[in-house]
Amino acid sequence: MAVINRILIQVDDCKGCGLCIDACPVNVLDFADELNAMGYRPSHYKGEGCTGCGTCFYTCPEPRAITVVRNIEGLEDGYCPHCKNTVKLLSGFRDSEEKICIECLKPINS
Repeated sequence: MAVINRILIQVDDCKGCGLCIDACPVNVLDFADELNAMGYRPSHYKGEGCTGCGTCFYTCPEPRAITVVRNIEGLEDGYCPHCKNTVKLLSGFRDSEEKICIECLKPINS
């Protein structure tokens, strides 16, 4: 099975500078069509092709705006009450019990 990587972008933390888009060696980022809460066009992951290199993460000047998840198939499955679907769950950053939905990026209480 191929390893599937994914880029998660915290839309409201992105200032739309485009540095990650320019830096991506495999061209899997673009500007989103809609504006975020701050009025910027944030970066958007096109949906496939991420190699997990982390160049976007290291290029981004905004802390917490970009997370690179390597091998999403290895993540735990769970139900997201926000998305109302079974999704892959990412471990939380501050609390080891907290999980985050990789679709909507909202915390899920275990």
